Amino acid sequence: MIKVKICGMRDPENIRAVCQLQPDYMGFIFYPKSPRYAGNLLNGEFPKIPEHIRTTAVLVNTPLQEVQQMQAGRRFDVLQLHGTESPEYCAALRLPGVEIIKAFGAGAGFPWDSLQAYAPYVDYFLFDTRTPGYGGSGKTFDWSILEAYPLEKPYFLSGGLSRENIKRASQIKDARLYALDLNSGFEHSPGIKDISLLKHTLTQIRQ
Repeated sequence: MIKVKICGMRDPENIRAVCQLQPDYMGFIFYPKSPRYAGNLLNGEFPKIPEHIRTTAVLVNTPLQEVQQMQAGRRFDVLQLHGTESPEYCAALRLPGVEIIKAFGAGAGFPWDSLQAYAPYVDYFLFDTRTPGYGGSGKTFDWSILEAYPLEKPYFLSGGLSRENIKRASQIKDARLYALDLNSGFEHSPGIKDISLLKHTLTQIRQ
């Protein structure tokens, strides 16, 4: 069954409500320019997350030492790298029990060959809509370009997933599609998820 990641969490009460829906992954964005920046959680009391939900720190070109310090203070199960991090950077973060996701903005002309250097050091790729920034556009890309993806490494699909297209996304016939990444299309406001909509959506996906 396809996995589900709910990303962009930052409000403790909303986090607890989303935990009740039992997603497979929950993402926290530690990129200060994001409207879903979750730095407040690192500086305060981090809500208790059930062990079966894999906590995911979303990072953008964060200095390696800062990531290591963050992991020492509150170890995340997954590190999702959304910037221009190198294969060597990914290799340096590989630790037992910690998954690495390397995100890329996909679009026409994407250099698929560039992924080969990352493959030994990551557990998953994530394909998002290519933008001048680092994701969070709320826009989809042409999923048909994934037919050119040449590797066997499983991937997350992100970028503009919403109530309008989630059923079609969950029916993509590609055994390498591991998880759907839900974010801005399922919110009342940045970082505040629509619990009713998510509950309905997860039922749709899991059917």
